[in-house]
Amino acid sequence: MENFNFYSPTYFIFGKGRENEVGEWINRFGGSKVLVHYGGSSAVKSGLLDRVKASLKKNNIDFIELGGVKPNPRSGLVYKGIEICKREGIDFLLAVGGGSVIDSAKAIAAGALYDGDFWDFYCGKEVEKALPVGTILTLAAAGSEGSDGSVITHENGMLKRSAAGDALRPTFSIMNPELTFTVSPYQTACGITDMMAHVMERYFTNTKEVEVTDRLCEGLLVAIINEAPKVLARPDDYNARANIMWAGTIAHNDICGVGREQDWATHKMEHELSGLYDVAHGAGLAVMFPAWMKYVMQHDVMRFAQFAVRVWGCEMDFQHPENTAKKGIEKFEQFLVSIGMPIRFEQLGAKPEDIPILVKNMQLGDRTLGNFVKLTEEDITKIYELAV
Repeated sequence: MENFNFYSPTYFIFGKGRENEVGEWINRFGGSKVLVHYGGSSAVKSGLLDRVKASLKKNNIDFIELGGVKPNPRSGLVYKGIEICKREGIDFLLAVGGGSVIDSAKAIAAGALYDGDFWDFYCGKEVEKALPVGTILTLAAAGSEGSDGSVITHENGMLKRSAAGDALRPTFSIMNPELTFTVSPYQTACGITDMMAHVMERYFTNTKEVEVTDRLCEGLLVAIINEAPKVLARPDDYNARANIMWAGTIAHNDICGVGREQDWATHKMEHELSGLYDVAHGAGLAVMFPAWMKYVMQHDVMRFAQFAVRVWGCEMDFQHPENTAKKGIEKFEQFLVSIGMPIRFEQLGAKPEDIPILVKNMQLGDRTLGNFVKLTEEDITKIYELAV
């Protein structure tokens, strides 16, 4: 196990009706003038936004609204939010929505305290300070409610990039599983795929003797696999939704990743897909992760065999562990299909002839991608081709 620092300061306020407490929590963290950031009409139609505003008014908190966040959140709205924060003296961000809304709020929070272009943070500059952010989660997927990361797509070139820093971890996250009852089966499945990918980016590692976090990753994946059919069959199953919601948080607050080298190549390859085609992130991951697995499996067959046995219940073939490893990948693909996810380029609307564009947009130069196997542009091209 490697040396590590782990910092996870977020208060998680979990359960039925907890969104009605949002004003009290903002007061607790010193917010007095809040930018309420949200997506489309669902927060309005459901009455959630009205409940939020009622709580803010009850606690004498001034606020300004900024809606319009789209999936794969865009830089244009971030710039608008930053301008509002600086002009109006905003001292707290409240994100009401899923990962896209939270990521957009984090970008605004960082940019509001920065004299330069917020995009610098998405080009490698670490975020050292940001306005405090609170969240009310409405979609179990990205884990942004507990993570130090944010992903934004810049409209100049449609480049999808990430930023990170402890300053981006939310001060609190309100999590009421009831708020996810109306999420469509497709978006629910995308969220399930996303959280599984967050675990697997950490699981496939070159670090030895990490049994504790191996078991955390495996247990979390098994729980997600068990709960997924329940939540898709009965969208209003509170306990299934609760388990899936909490799994999404644990998958990405890094408790499963401490002390071990992490990969993240698949996420970055997917970012180019959703940046170019504007597809759902989880759907893109469903296409890219099996392709990556098939390409890198021989690097550590026993880790893939362990994944097959412990997560998917495959029988170990000790004489030919590669057969077990391949069976685990097959089981993963079968699961993705069973929850309605695409596993091929054409199902996303992606085009094989665009593969050179996807590779070029990564702007790797002489660098490599990932850590489990350090991928060159040639490797990345072959992985995209496996996904066709």
